[in-house]
Amino acid sequence: MRTEDVLAAIATGLWRWDNASGTVTLDGEAARLLGLPAEPVVLPEVSVRSRFHPVDWNEINGIVNLAVAEGTLAEARLRIMDVDGRVLRTVRSRSKPLESRSADGRVDYELIGTIQEIAEPQPGTTAAHTPITGDWRRSREAFLLDAGRALAEARSTAEVLRVAASLSMPGFSPDGLAVFGAAGDRLSIIGHHGHDPGDEEPFTDMPLETDYPAAEVVRTGRAIYLATPEDYKRRFPATWPLVQRFDRVSWAFLPLTVAGRTMGAWMAAFKHPASFSPDERSVLTTVARMLAQALQRAGVAESERELTTGLQRSMMPQLGPEIPGMQIAARYVPTGGGLQVGGDWYDMIPLPSGRFALVIGDVQGHDVRAAGLMGQLRIAVRAYASEGHRPDAVLSRASRFLAGLCASQESDPHEDAGMGPGPGAEVDADFQSPRFATCLYVECDPKTGMLEVARAGHPDPAIRMTDGTVLMRPTAGGLPLGIVPDTDYPTTRFTLEPGETMMLCTDGLIETGGHDLDTGWARLRAVLESDTHGPAGAHEPEGPAAGRFEPPHLERLADLLVQAVHGPSSHHTTGPLADRREDDIAVVLLCREGERDGCACGTPPAHPARPARRTVLTVAQDEPERIAGARRQVRELLHDWADADQVDSAVLMVSEIVTNVLLHTDGDALLVAEAVGELGGRRLRVEVADGSDELPHKRHPGEMSSSGRGVLLMEMLADTWGVDPQGEGKSIWFELHEQSKTGPDQAL
Repeated sequence: MRTEDVLAAIATGLWRWDNASGTVTLDGEAARLLGLPAEPVVLPEVSVRSRFHPVDWNEINGIVNLAVAEGTLAEARLRIMDVDGRVLRTVRSRSKPLESRSADGRVDYELIGTIQEIAEPQPGTTAAHTPITGDWRRSREAFLLDAGRALAEARSTAEVLRVAASLSMPGFSPDGLAVFGAAGDRLSIIGHHGHDPGDEEPFTDMPLETDYPAAEVVRTGRAIYLATPEDYKRRFPATWPLVQRFDRVSWAFLPLTVAGRTMGAWMAAFKHPASFSPDERSVLTTVARMLAQALQRAGVAESERELTTGLQRSMMPQLGPEIPGMQIAARYVPTGGGLQVGGDWYDMIPLPSGRFALVIGDVQGHDVRAAGLMGQLRIAVRAYASEGHRPDAVLSRASRFLAGLCASQESDPHEDAGMGPGPGAEVDADFQSPRFATCLYVECDPKTGMLEVARAGHPDPAIRMTDGTVLMRPTAGGLPLGIVPDTDYPTTRFTLEPGETMMLCTDGLIETGGHDLDTGWARLRAVLESDTHGPAGAHEPEGPAAGRFEPPHLERLADLLVQAVHGPSSHHTTGPLADRREDDIAVVLLCREGERDGCACGTPPAHPARPARRTVLTVAQDEPERIAGARRQVRELLHDWADADQVDSAVLMVSEIVTNVLLHTDGDALLVAEAVGELGGRRLRVEVADGSDELPHKRHPGEMSSSGRGVLLMEMLADTWGVDPQGEGKSIWFELHEQSKTGPDQAL
């Protein structure tokens, strides 16, 4: 007897699949098993592939690749479909992949093996499938691993339902899915797949007593498997008419159970017969457990997001009504501690005088207590400001309030009652520890642009001038709030000129990404000075409006600032302290509108002049360290000066004049520096005023002298200089003229 006859007698066919040529050779029995005439034939790959169930075809690719890699047999179960999409039979394939090399050197393979029909158990019986091969088990385990990973990464109920809808189970795949949720004595459908819109209407809301499989699963906590329509009609006759129209033939209803509590049910419906063997039930049960856990995590996460978002919205105020002549934008990004609200805050407060105040602050810590203290402190600052107190008085009262608030939390009520330390004393030690807060309070007159600033340990504001130059504005300050109850906070006054923008921020914006104050400010300055945040990608205009700069679009600028430190690009520009803990971010932008914003009437002049750059700084007798700040201000003011030697000369002369004021007078030094003119031909004028009437005079210091060279330096380095007596005191000034022209590519 021939081998072919023996194989045909046991319903086994032979095939040869040539992947290189894309052809499949079948003997008569193999052709019959594939639903073709029972005669040997050579067919294109696509003709044979169309006979396999799509899900099984996707799985066999992975099985074959694994067998090629491991040098083992490729074993799989395949459902054979007819031209109408009905399942004819189930076969088992065992093939040996053989590598072959084409003429062009490309490596390919051939599959040589057998196809054998396997008997499926009859519906309603407990007979199991033919034992599943090792490749089948690996396919099932790989599916469960992928499903578990995908469900674990889902962060919302919608994402969990999308993952559940995309699951393709090995060997059998449901055509319809539905997830039911139980709340009280009601059952409702919270998501479905494989149904038309509106199909869920009868199941949207039903009592748990309904004669419906999902309701019974929730009541009993036990799965229900319905292999045939007859099983469904016999067990649930009341709801069968609602289900009959979906043309499904098998159903599985499984409980969604977490920690012993059934929170809902999961339905998997099939258009092809499913016998629900023990292996298939095991897969469905495992998926149901993972789905239940994912839904619970998503529900908890959504509740936390809703709570923290509501808390953030209640603590972070909306910016007030529009202020004539002013634009305001603000951002808050929680990045520390995993909370959606932290210790940073900002506020805009209308004042009784018709002015308004901008406040920005940062409470120490990244926990819930920091958020609570922030909310209380913000309300206190708003209350003090609304009473009409000046900036220094507002911060003094806020410091006293925070110190008293923390002191009241240090005492344990159990100890006060003589009961010893209360429960959880060690856990609450950090909660009861004193906290401090930094704060910057700015009172603004919208008519004149006058700003009065009081600072409590907070970063200084930054000013973006009309030509795009950014300067840090040094301000006098005191200790952070809450450290010493009775602390004085000096006030600094300066004017925000038309077209200028002031930025207030917390240290999170500066130091996020492992940056320190210096590198963080350099990163922010690059964003502030860029021309990508104008109204329409603004840049320096050409033609008649040359030299005039468009004002920044504050909303766009605020987004760019946050993105620069908190977006994808920031991961490529980490600072020297990359392992430091991230912090919350708060930023407030205030722009005083200029002529080009529509505040001034009339047409612009035919040849407008480039806006002047100007900075003002006071150096007090008790703050000699601010001389370094004065040098930095001048250097930043001249960041694009053509001659670097002139910049060094200006910095040297400023340092000399300010130092002489502190050494030889009893008053403070007021520095005013201004650069005017077109690029390459500008004039720098620096004035340093003091309250002394003693005029400087030329000296002849010896070689070893440490002073007496101020006048000599100005004579050597300045183009012009002089001394102007004033009513009280004098003003020493010098001027420098830019000596070389810049090229067009150096224009701002």
